[in-house]
Amino acid sequence: MRRPPYLPFLNGPLSLAPGLRPIDPGSWLHPDTEAAAWLGEKRQIMKARRGEVFASRIDESLMARVARRVLAGAPGEAGWETPLEVAAASVSDDICILTKDEGGLWRLMAASLVAPTFWRLAEKIGAPLSGLHEPVPGANPGMVGRIHRMFDALRPGQVLERFNWTVQPGADRFTPSQAPYKALAAQLPEEGALDALWLRVERQTISKQAEGDAVVFTIRVAVDPLRAALAGAGHAEAFRAAWKGIDPVLAEYKGWPHYQRLVRAALAQAGIGG
Repeated sequence: MRRPPYLPFLNGPLSLAPGLRPIDPGSWLHPDTEAAAWLGEKRQIMKARRGEVFASRIDESLMARVARRVLAGAPGEAGWETPLEVAAASVSDDICILTKDEGGLWRLMAASLVAPTFWRLAEKIGAPLSGLHEPVPGANPGMVGRIHRMFDALRPGQVLERFNWTVQPGADRFTPSQAPYKALAAQLPEEGALDALWLRVERQTISKQAEGDAVVFTIRVAVDPLRAALAGAGHAEAFRAAWKGIDPVLAEYKGWPHYQRLVRAALAQAGIGG
């Protein structure tokens, strides 16, 4: 059982704020922490379920420019229909391309999305930032405008990073709907909860193409047993504090009440109260 590469709960509860921070552009997609665990299955899904995980409303030249940047001089794997898919098949990250429309809105216009956290690409392609997620009740109404301005101000070559996380029963990464996992959580016994739950982390980045005409949004999903995530010194206590410290509105939005019973049992099995 590996040590999970990302433990964002150590930094406190999730927030409605974007939480983006600049990182070294050299660490944009490398090292690829998930390639060994995920890349083979990802490629299989890309071929078997292409209609669900790939969509594009941009010309091939823009896809090719994004692909060259992702591949960084490597030839990429042959046998894919578009340059974006060639690039996506080379890394464990999903790759989304947003471009600006005539009204100044950034829209999702192309993507290879194989590890969606409870959303479907077919329902979101072409949507502006405000339409990519259901609105969080009570959220700051100016948040979308703030993110738009952040996209506008992003300098080519700059890479911003943020983390999102949740728990789920099982290790699946292709999860377009949360409904089966909520239902499964309701059925699972509390005994063995520490081994039934997995920590799902999204490492997200945004960066702008050199020409400034597109923003590339990448999503790397890491899924690790919750037992492994809580094994470090102080990790179980930090997880409990982050889980309990989230805004209740955000917790409801993320579906966390459906997992509360199992999380409480898992924490007890890890040696602390939930």
